[in-house]
Amino acid sequence: MSQRYGGRWKNAKKGTQFTIMVVGASGLGRTSFVNTLCEKKIIPNREEFIPENAHQPTPVQIHPINADLEEDGMRIALTVVDTPGFGDNIDNVASFNEILSYVEQQYDIILGEESRIRRNPKFQDNRVHALIYFITPTGHSLREMDIELMKRLGPRVNIIPVIGKADSLTPTELATFKKRVMEDIEYYRIPIYDFPNDPDDEEEMIDENNELRELLPFAVIGNEEEFVVDGVKIRGRRYPWGYIDVDNPEHCDFDRLRFMLLNSHMTDLRELTHNVLYENYRTEKLSRMSPELLEKELRSAPTSEPGSPISSTSRPISP
Repeated sequence: MSQRYGGRWKNAKKGTQFTIMVVGASGLGRTSFVNTLCEKKIIPNREEFIPENAHQPTPVQIHPINADLEEDGMRIALTVVDTPGFGDNIDNVASFNEILSYVEQQYDIILGEESRIRRNPKFQDNRVHALIYFITPTGHSLREMDIELMKRLGPRVNIIPVIGKADSLTPTELATFKKRVMEDIEYYRIPIYDFPNDPDDEEEMIDENNELRELLPFAVIGNEEEFVVDGVKIRGRRYPWGYIDVDNPEHCDFDRLRFMLLNSHMTDLRELTHNVLYENYRTEKLSRMSPELLEKELRSAPTSEPGSPISSTSRPISP
């Protein structure tokens, strides 16, 4: 096993803190995806739409939610940052800024903690390790909103694009849509997490990365409803012609995505966040500031003390 991925075993006994942000327009199955991922209901269903209020702008909200999971014998203190309200307005610039501000604010907290002579042993690290971005299954190409959001956040967080409600497309339509989305990502130079290989990786890991890269963007179908089909319990959707099993890789990519997030690539996402994305942000910010302004900024940096608005739902990170 390469050193790059071996780190997850070091945390097996004490557990690992991992943070995922889910972003996407309403109606793409974001809530179902999270509840299916955690195998329990951690996000309630959205309130019923009221037509009389359709003209009122709906600001994006940032909701961190905690869930304790166990994956392959390892305890995971998972934080899911939900973003209801994204994409619900004609002008979504404010939503872009709000989400980017949240991601960068977590970096500012780390930066402030690192500057202190005596650090808090119970410090809480809320940095976002992966952003799952839900793409509308139009069957055509990326929308302007998709391009703008991913270009803005790509330098700050590991973006993993997924196609929400992928069962609305036929297999042929889905394959064509995936190809067009990746062509757009390459054309607009959108930085995403594309399963980079490391020279020290074993051949098996390189092959796995190549296979996962071929699946981008992941086609997901989230559903918490359970059925018994031929004596086997499945999670999925029922149609007049049969059932869709969300855990069946022949029906969608959910199972591969879940294993990648909570098992095989979790350590890599954490390390890239700390060693690359955070360090880039830290270097950019410090280079723009005078010594006097820097000292003032660090003194006034938000803290992660229990009870603060930012960390009221977070927990300490494992080393």
